[in-house]
Parts: sequence; structure tokens; C-alpha cells
Amino acid sequence: MKTELGGMLGRALEANRRGRLSTFITGPESPAIAIFDPTRVMNNQEGDWYGEHAGKWLAAAARAFARTQDATLGENLTKVATALIERQDADGYLGNYAPARRFMVPQPPRPLSWNGEPALRTWDIWTHAYLMLGFLELHKARPDPAVLDAARRIGELCWRTIVQQGIDITSLGNHHGMSATVLLDPVAELYLLTREPRYLELAETILAQAEARPELKLLSKALAGTDAAEIATGKAYQLAWNLVGLAKLHKATGRADLRRAIETLWSNIREHHLSLGGGPFGGVANRSREVFNPRGVFEPKAYVETCSTLAWIQLNRELLLITGEARYAEEIERSAYNDLLGALAPNGEDWCYYSFANGRRVHTTYWRCCKSSGAMALEELPPLAYRVTSADTLAVQLYGASSVEATLAGAGRVKLEQHTRYPGAGLVCLRLVDIERDGGRFTLQLRVPSWAEGARLKLNGELSAAELKPGQNASIERSWRRGDELCLELPMAIRTHRRVCQNTQESRAPDGSPVAQQVLHHEWLALTRGPLVYATTLIDGFKTEETIRLPQALKEVPAAAGSEDEAPEIEMQLGYREPIRFTPYYRAGGREDGAWRLTWLSLAPPQS
Repeated sequence: MKTELGGMLGRALEANRRGRLSTFITGPESPAIAIFDPTRVMNNQEGDWYGEHAGKWLAAAARAFARTQDATLGENLTKVATALIERQDADGYLGNYAPARRFMVPQPPRPLSWNGEPALRTWDIWTHAYLMLGFLELHKARPDPAVLDAARRIGELCWRTIVQQGIDITSLGNHHGMSATVLLDPVAELYLLTREPRYLELAETILAQAEARPELKLLSKALAGTDAAEIATGKAYQLAWNLVGLAKLHKATGRADLRRAIETLWSNIREHHLSLGGGPFGGVANRSREVFNPRGVFEPKAYVETCSTLAWIQLNRELLLITGEARYAEEIERSAYNDLLGALAPNGEDWCYYSFANGRRVHTTYWRCCKSSGAMALEELPPLAYRVTSADTLAVQLYGASSVEATLAGAGRVKLEQHTRYPGAGLVCLRLVDIERDGGRFTLQLRVPSWAEGARLKLNGELSAAELKPGQNASIERSWRRGDELCLELPMAIRTHRRVCQNTQESRAPDGSPVAQQVLHHEWLALTRGPLVYATTLIDGFKTEETIRLPQALKEVPAAAGSEDEAPEIEMQLGYREPIRFTPYYRAGGREDGAWRLTWLSLAPPQS
């Protein structure tokens, strides 16, 4: 299947290819690859995580190359992969740590700390996990036995260390081991590709060791409905990545308890721990900046780590592949159009480490992890836009200008074009521009967003009787002919969202009866239209907060000429002051470093 994305996502992908993927790493001399030079490795006692960039770049660049056949990118991939493989030790080690600091050396015990750090700081397993994923993506894009062998040799080394040698993987990472148990993802992926039993044994050993760590107990806590903030340290990025590994282990084994655990924790995160823009939200009043807030805690100054958005998109990818359910595609789309694009600068090189719902846009520095994670997350999107779910079903999973070529049993090769100004407008037209067997029968599956009450469908200009339920997929099965056009009309009403920042003091009366007194209560309001979250810049040019009184009137204002997505602005008319103008969150403030974005406005207390 061949997919091309246009519109907002297509422009972001092209900027990413020309920016981050074409400039950050170009060969063995690039700093992110030079840190693997044997001379430097032998003297590295720092326990740093910078080795992750090599694997992340390999994974994202390999996907971009598979899409575009960019010759320069292909040459750079060859040079980098060759250099890394040449530097891989005979035992399979490919990290950037001195021998005494490597993950094969048992860690000494240490007192329990709040974030479960090992005695010696280490991200060695983490780096190898990303290198494995990078090699596997490169092998998929351009099959090469040497590249696959490099991933297998890392897998073999991990199997010997964790299964044979018996080193506990949770002793090799922060957050009570979660920074090391992420290895579950590439190991399960390696098993699915090779079907080598040792890799499945390794994956199951990793899960067993995660279960044996009292602070983590990943599977049993998820099955019990434990809040995401209470699993290990509640670190959003690592927890979501661990769930990606659980999902792949479910695909490898068919274990129902794994799927149940993932779906239970997914629901917890979806209901309690996401920003309005779809990214994992938290970090306020915690010792770590990147952990979920406790369930029930809302704070408009919380923020999203771009790395966490990557892991959340990947988790929804896995659940979408397992279930086909529309809700997972909707979460991918929501995250992509808001918190992901909202973190990307137009040059395709600069990214926000943290994206604030209410706060200043800050483009991060050279070595930060989120610049490589954002590049990876964008490259997740093209394969998810469409999917052949059965021999005769083509599912449309993401909306936006695009095209797809696929082969279906009843029709042969088909080409479908999506013509739309989505997410700025709600009309999505799918035109069958080519079909190998005219009149061939197949099913086109469309996703009806949960916010699209009153959606309508027209086939060649005539209203269709197909049932359209918000939040579910709709299927249109028929004999198709070249030139057929299916148009989905998605109403995009402006919606208001309210949240409460509150605190209730709980205690017991002398007779033992429960007593609860609310001591803090502040209400907040935000706006969405279709899949887009809206934000304003500094109020009156200098205020970072505004308190408004209800009711207020909301009016759509046409986008300025030449706007890249043509999404209208929203004017909030209050009567007692000048209107407040909102634009889509991702472009609020002109996408410039230092610009302010205010998603949530404070509501005045009710009149007594």
C-alpha cells in the first residue's frame, strides 16, 4: 500500500524530512553517531542517554526514505548503519558506555529513592532498545541481512544477560525499572519478525521481572484499575512505551489478560490524564516534570512532553491494529493535529520539549530527546491514514488531504484521493480515481468522529442511507466504478469544555463518620471546533490569565487569506470588554519561539 499525505500533515512531514532528518545526522561524523566511536566509548563513565538519538533517527529516517525514496537520505542511512554495525562488539554490545558501566554488569544494591534510580545512573538498555527499533525499521524499509543481524545480536546479548545471567532488568533503569523494561517493545517486535523462541522467552522474562518489582507490578496494577499516576512514578513516556510492548506481546501470544490490562489503563489515561490537545498531561506539583498528575487533579499550567505524545500515538497505533476501533484512530488524529503539530516549528528542525496548554512556547536545545521523538511521531502517521483491514475492506482512519493506492481482492489495484480542507473544514470527499476491475466490489470504511453529531454521507451527490454513529466506523459495501465520489459531511460546531481545579479536605469526625470539606474550587473553560483545540495569545498583549463571566457568545471568523489550513478563528464576545480572538492551538502566536498560548480561561465564581 502506498500513501501520500498532503495538507497540514503533509507539510509537517516535508518540513521534518528537510529539517531534522536531513540535518541532525548525516553520517558517522555527526555528533549523535560520533559518541559511539570506540575511543570515546571506553572513557564514558557518565551514564547518559544521548545514545537514543541514533536509533530514533534510524527509525524515522527509514520510514521517510520508504515514503519518498530520497536518495540523500538513503545514502545517509547506509553510512550510519554501516558505521554502527562496524562498531558493534563481538558480543552484540552497541552502547556508548565504558565496560564497567554496561548493562551486563550487575548493579550494586541501593536504598529506595522516590524515582527508583539504580545505584549507578544508566540508560544503556534504553539506548539499545531504540537501536533495535531503528535497525528493524531500516530492515523493513530496505531489507538487509546485516541490519537485521545487528538487531538480533542485541537481542541475543539481552537474552544472555537477563534470562541466562539472571540480571533483573528493573535494576537497570530509572522509575523503578520502567526506563529499562521498555525493552519489551523491540524484543516483542523482533520475535514477531523472526519467530525465534528465545526472543519470546526474553519478552516474558522482562514482564515477569516488572511484575516482581513491588513499585511497578505493571500487569497486575493495570488489571486492577490502578491510576496511571500510581504505577511506579507515573512517568508518562515510559509507562506508555511499556504498554506498547505489552500490546506487541499480546499480538505474539494472544493472551487476553494483556489486552485487558492495556485497554483498562488506556481508558484511565484517556479519561483522566490527557490535555485537550490529546497529549499526556501532567508534571505540576510533582518531583518529576514528566509524570502524570494524580487522578482528579486539573491544573491549566500542566504540560505535555513531546516524547510522551510519541508514545501515546504508538500505543493507540497498536490498539488500532489489534481492534480496528475508531476511538484509537481519533486519539491519534487529535494528538497529531494539536499537541504534536503544536510542538513543531515551521522549519522542521526545532521542537518544544514541553507544550503548555497555558504557557510560553519554548523551542528546545540541540541534544534534547523530544526533537528526535517528534520526528519519529510524524513518521508514524502516513501508515496509519489508511489500512487494508481484510481482503476487501479499505479503512480511512485519518482525515486530511491525501491519497492511497491499495490492492483489494474484489477490485484489484485501486487509487483513492481524499479532497478536503480538514481539519479546518468538515467536508471530506473520497474520489476513486482508478480501479483495476471497474465494477469490482469492496468495502470502504469511514471513521465518524465522536464530536460529529449529525454527520451525513453522500454517494455521487445522493444522500446515503448508511448509518453514521459518532465515535464508530461506518462501512459502505458496493460495486465501485472509476470516478465514484463519497463525501462525508462532518458538522464542526464550536464546543466549550469545562474543568475544575479543586481540593477537598477529608477527615473523620469524633464519632468516626466521614467529613469532607471543599477548600479550593476554580473553574476553567476552553474551546474546540472539530478536531482542533483553540487558544489565544496574551490577553490585552500582556496578561497571562483572564477571568470571564458567562454567558458569552462565540462567533466564527473566516481565516485570513492564505491561511495554511483555512480553519476559522473564533471570537468570544463578552459584552463588558473587547472580544477575545482564538486561533487553532498549533498555530497560535505564529509558531514562534517565545509566543504565548492560552487554552484555558478562568471562569468567574457564580453570583451568590
